Amino acid sequence: MAVQAAGLTIHALDRVDLQRFIQAREIAGRAFGAWRATVLAPPERREQALADLDLPDGLTLSVDAQPIVRQGAPPPPPEIMRLFRLDLLGAGPQRLRPREVRLGPPDIPGGFNASLRLPDGEWLNIRVSLPPPRPWHSATFLAAFLVMTGAAALLILWAVARLMRPVRILAAAADRLGRDVNAAPLEETGPVEVRTAAHAFNEMAARIRRFVADRTQMLAAIGHDLRTPITRLRLRAEFMDDDEQRRKMLADLDEMEQMIAATLAFARDDAAAEPASPIDLAALCRTVADEAADARPELAEAISYSGPERLVVRARPVALKRAMANLVTNALAYGGAARLALSPPEGGVVRLAVEDDGPGIPEAEMENVFAPFRRLEGSRNRETGGTGLGLTITRNILRAHGGDVTLRNRPGGGLTVVASLPT
Repeated sequence: MAVQAAGLTIHALDRVDLQRFIQAREIAGRAFGAWRATVLAPPERREQALADLDLPDGLTLSVDAQPIVRQGAPPPPPEIMRLFRLDLLGAGPQRLRPREVRLGPPDIPGGFNASLRLPDGEWLNIRVSLPPPRPWHSATFLAAFLVMTGAAALLILWAVARLMRPVRILAAAADRLGRDVNAAPLEETGPVEVRTAAHAFNEMAARIRRFVADRTQMLAAIGHDLRTPITRLRLRAEFMDDDEQRRKMLADLDEMEQMIAATLAFARDDAAAEPASPIDLAALCRTVADEAADARPELAEAISYSGPERLVVRARPVALKRAMANLVTNALAYGGAARLALSPPEGGVVRLAVEDDGPGIPEAEMENVFAPFRRLEGSRNRETGGTGLGLTITRNILRAHGGDVTLRNRPGGGLTVVASLPT
């Protein structure tokens, strides 16, 4: 658009210069013709001869007894002299030359005044003023300009969209990879630069998948190898004579086994291979609430769901169900209640709030509870027996979906956990 504006300006200036040149040549030619007609006409017919002339705009002639240009007046600017070829006023045949030529500044800028003395002593006074330029005087200029501007705008929009399309595709592929590590690879088509970027992106995604698979396999192997000595220790503990020591050792072994299982589950969730698919989030919330009520019948009255009857999102069903189950389990274990409230989509995000009636969490510890193996037994029920991975796994699952989970204390007591997901 800047180039078009510059070209339009150059075109306008060129037309202005051309108009001024044509107008100057026409005025100068008519003025010289008027001088010739005045010189050749008898004195009594000079006024009539001038009145019969077809004069252009900007040229005024009169025969007077006195000149309009005083003696010694400054001459017109050099550019006016060159434009009107005023040097020709004293040229021509001897009998047609004026007895005296006086040139002076115009009454208004952009022209000049001239007084030419006739043979009998009278003066032909010439007043010249160039009409204002009209660079857009063409009747079709406005329509042509609008068509040209519209065509340029459409061309710019098309070119920008074409140039930005690979960037949008790459951004969408990166977003899919962030939500699903097993997302389909990016098509390697288009110009060589786009193909190179797509190939590099696909190679990066493949390396990420290999890294995740290798780490998951390594952790699974470690967990499998640890279970063997734990099983041997459990068998040996059964043969201990001291009942109290046997009970303590078996409890420690159970705790170790639970920690290993939780750690392996955390690693699997961090690199889940489950594909994403459309699921009814409202139905999933009701299912989690019903299962929690079956598992804790004494708290069934404190478990509820409110929200839409149906709300479809794209997610990994098993992983998302585990994240929601963790939130409900924590709410029941630490707060004695679990009220699920699902909100309709707003701004492309759907939110699930889980409220409990517990003591809440200190503000300074709101982020610390998401760290692995972090438990706040000082502010919550001491009978949990958990490993401190529940909220960590939940946040990892939700963030892998492009969402997040946050905590806030309720004014009347209790904690509200808000899980967000993109629609």
